[in-house]
Amino acid sequence: MNTKTNQNINVGVDTGKFQLDIYIRPLDIYFTVSNDDKGIKEALKVIKKHKPERIIIEATGRLEMPFIMACAKAGLPFVIANPVHVKRFAGAIGQRAKTDKLDAKLIAYYGEAIKPSLSQLKPEKMQLMSDLVARRNQLLVMQTMEKNRLQILPKELAMTIKPILTAFKHQITKIEEKILKLIESCPEYQAKNTILQSMKGIGKIAAASIISNLPELGYMTNKQASALVGVAPINRESGRFKGLRKIQGGRHQVRTVLYMAMMSAIQSNPVFKAQYEKLVSAGKPKKVALIACVRKMIVILNSMLRDGVMWKAQKV
Repeated sequence: MNTKTNQNINVGVDTGKFQLDIYIRPLDIYFTVSNDDKGIKEALKVIKKHKPERIIIEATGRLEMPFIMACAKAGLPFVIANPVHVKRFAGAIGQRAKTDKLDAKLIAYYGEAIKPSLSQLKPEKMQLMSDLVARRNQLLVMQTMEKNRLQILPKELAMTIKPILTAFKHQITKIEEKILKLIESCPEYQAKNTILQSMKGIGKIAAASIISNLPELGYMTNKQASALVGVAPINRESGRFKGLRKIQGGRHQVRTVLYMAMMSAIQSNPVFKAQYEKLVSAGKPKKVALIACVRKMIVILNSMLRDGVMWKAQKV
């Protein structure tokens, strides 16, 4: 007699920097593996035997990406769950205690009860988009350098630069077309892209940069989002010394793109225009005011993606 007939197997995965805690429901199987290639291979070997309906893992940062990529490669059904939704589910069932094992069990239970849609996200496409956005930024830098040279070099040398500028423009256009095709190929990218671009100031490249280089946005606190991009001011204090608070670290690729997006937003978006003008009027240097606006932008975008709402629905 087959006792496993009609059992819907849901696997909950709690992600840590060095360890993955895994719970298979309703079989009550719990085990841990290291969060590296060897551990992930071990985990998938065990999980495959039980033919899961879905494997649920929280999107808490890039720590889960190797596991997700391995699942995608193995053809296993996975769900990248929003931690906010899992937390709300825990509140609904009255679970307050927290341990790695309990978290894994909770995630599996969430998958069984809520039955979230399987992710259609292709991790390799995420990496490709990130590479394309990075390459576009490189080409823009080189294009600007050549344009600057065109201004200072003798006219006789202009013809040696203009063909290069034409080539740069052509390559940048081709990359932008590839980015748009990648977004159109994935429903999850499309949904995120629509929400992001509903905010005036966020264009297709800024949206693509966020999708590829900041996949955690919408799955974290506002403070974490600001720190991840590197626009949260860091205190510099020691004894009696109190230095200026400065931004540091974070993902510079996204920060650079959002800085440029804010230059557009303070012209076209009344919310950011008003904040920028208020800060400048209060005596803040223009660059500081811009970074403060970028921080506000990240916080709002994080809330929009978390709640699945468009810019028009925002009360800011």
